[in-house]
Amino acid sequence: MGHTEWAYGLAKDLLATTLPRRWAHTQGVADRAESLAAVLGEDTDTLIAACLLHDIGYAPDLVNTGMHQLDGARYLRDVAQADERLCRLVAYHSCADNEARQRDLLDVLAKEFDQERPDLARALTYCDMTTGPDGRHVDVLDRLAEIHSRYGPEHVVSRSITDATPCIVSSVRSVEAALSDVRQAGAG
Repeated sequence: MGHTEWAYGLAKDLLATTLPRRWAHTQGVADRAESLAAVLGEDTDTLIAACLLHDIGYAPDLVNTGMHQLDGARYLRDVAQADERLCRLVAYHSCADNEARQRDLLDVLAKEFDQERPDLARALTYCDMTTGPDGRHVDVLDRLAEIHSRYGPEHVVSRSITDATPCIVSSVRSVEAALSDVRQAGAG
């Protein structure tokens, strides 16, 4: 069984019943990852699996620190015995070091998990931040506005997203440029 099939089953078990909207988002994020196959090649399966797992830290039984990236990565490492790359991608997805800093967990995050290759991290950020809560494709700026609206200006997630906006937008634009390059090369 590949990473994708295993990750789908695990994420569905953790999210589909308790957090159906989060599960819809997760499935949409994984669908976005499939569109990056021409850019990522053999790493596509790893990215799709990470997309399926990126928000499992929201599952009520997994919440510990309140930082879903860290809680999800710990579960993957300690309970699910997941591949280290998946743990790293989940731990740092969507510029999570900004939220770790806001929650005074940056040292904990850095001590427990190394960062993954930048191209894969950017790809996961792209998939997450161009997918709305219902699983549909959205523009990154609309997605950021939706997050701010959902949490309110004083919430730690909103403050973190504000700090992470340059990183998030840069990641999305970088992946969009790579996709454009692949399309142009294919057309030429």
